[in-house]
Parts: sequence; structure tokens; C-alpha cells
Amino acid sequence: MRMACADAMALVKRDGSAVLSWPAGKPEKPSRIEPPGRTERFVSDRSQCGMTEIAELRFVPTRDNLECPVGYRCREPDYGDWDWP
Repeated sequence: MRMACADAMALVKRDGSAVLSWPAGKPEKPSRIEPPGRTERFVSDRSQCGMTEIAELRFVPTRDNLECPVGYRCREPDYGDWDWP
């Protein structure tokens, strides 16, 4: 992602949600073609998720931070997400 971490975080917070893309990694051989990237929707908080979804904090690489906490990803909970006694 070519944005700075603070800018990406501000975008998600300001708009409530944003779809961001970033490269998946470096090519094995020098090339002018970048490898396929990743694209994901990020939200500012749980209120942007569906009724049955949970919000999971996501970290993505930005221009100045390899693990920038951009926002949350909405997803359906798995069995392991429940705190069973």
C-alpha cells in the first residue's frame, strides 16, 4: 500500500469503511510486473458489520509500517470464537 499508516487509519475512521489493496509480496525474480495483490474491506467499528458478524482487528503493510492496524474486518464467528466453559 502506498499510503502512510496514519493516512490509511484516518481514511477508514472518516468514511466508516474502505476497500484497500496492497501487494501480496515481492516477485521471486526481478521483474517489472508486480505480483497479484490483496484487496479487503476494512471498517471503523463493529457497527459497520452485519448483524451476525464480529469485527476482527486487521494489520496490513503500509508505506511506513509493515503491520499497520488499519481497522477491522467483518466476518462470521467460528466455533473457536465462543468462550465455552
